[in-house]
Amino acid sequence: MLKPVKDQLNRPIHDLRISVIDRCNFRCTYCMPEKEYSKHYSFLEPAKWLTFDEIERVTRVFVNFGVKKVRITGGEPLLRPNIDSLIRNLSKIPDIEDLALTTNGSHLRDHAHLLKKAGLNRLTISLDTLDCEIFKAMSGNKGCLDDVLAGIKEAQKAGFEDIKLNTVIQKGVNDSGILNMIEYFKNTNVIIRFIEYMDVGNCNHWSAGSVVPSKEILEQINQTYPLEPIDANYFGEVAKRYRFKDGVGEIGFISSVTQPFCGSCTRARLSTDGQIYTCLFSDDGKDIRTALRYAADDTTLSQLIQSIWEKRSDRYSELRNEFLKSNQATQKVEMFQIGG
Repeated sequence: MLKPVKDQLNRPIHDLRISVIDRCNFRCTYCMPEKEYSKHYSFLEPAKWLTFDEIERVTRVFVNFGVKKVRITGGEPLLRPNIDSLIRNLSKIPDIEDLALTTNGSHLRDHAHLLKKAGLNRLTISLDTLDCEIFKAMSGNKGCLDDVLAGIKEAQKAGFEDIKLNTVIQKGVNDSGILNMIEYFKNTNVIIRFIEYMDVGNCNHWSAGSVVPSKEILEQINQTYPLEPIDANYFGEVAKRYRFKDGVGEIGFISSVTQPFCGSCTRARLSTDGQIYTCLFSDDGKDIRTALRYAADDTTLSQLIQSIWEKRSDRYSELRNEFLKSNQATQKVEMFQIGG
């Protein structure tokens, strides 16, 4: 392993998130709203996607710098043809301790067994409500709740023991269904992560008034299902973890808006077209596809990635209020380009 690298705030790289496709079959209002995303973005032609061999090569360099956790994202990663082949290759890289994938779950029923067999360790599924009509509206009238629930069941049958749900809560949209989510999944192996609605990208028309603070969600749940905090699994874990006092299950809270965690962020993001982003709220990426495709050797590629990380000083969430108070516009990469 190469010497671990640190950024300007002394943060190492421990996590790599890889977007394998920028397309999605949903049009979720907080990520890719139908009427807005096309004003800012045109989907990439497949020739511009990193190949699986290129993704594997970049991943190996990151692992040499200390990355232990790799997550496959999108867009919707299960739309990328032969995604299980990539999983299989990445699962063979020594020192990757956790290989995960985030999906909207709509195609999971058909892929769960293939993914498990290929060596995927964990699944995270985006699911914001158990109300069919609200689900349909939040997915831009593209999704079917029953498909997602069937996908979760199939993943359980396939042997996935660690399944998480990402649940983005928006005031006046799906906040009335929080306890329904708890009641449905409490006695299963599914862990819900309640996520504060974030101002990612440029097209979701985010406003602070739409945010439901994690503290309020915690208080609501605790009144019916008493909770107690538990320690983080590792340095840099973004979710604050709680378990039910009756001993059955766990939930978590990701609170980027009200409780920023920039100081412990160890994530790098690789976009579908080979750009390195050092923050979810970055305005631009650093190109490594050119180096990959013009015969840069591994030493040169390593030096490029090291330079990108060592120059990193991002802490957008800690500075969000300053941007809002000054009305300073910030152009940001869309979430569907680099995953969550």
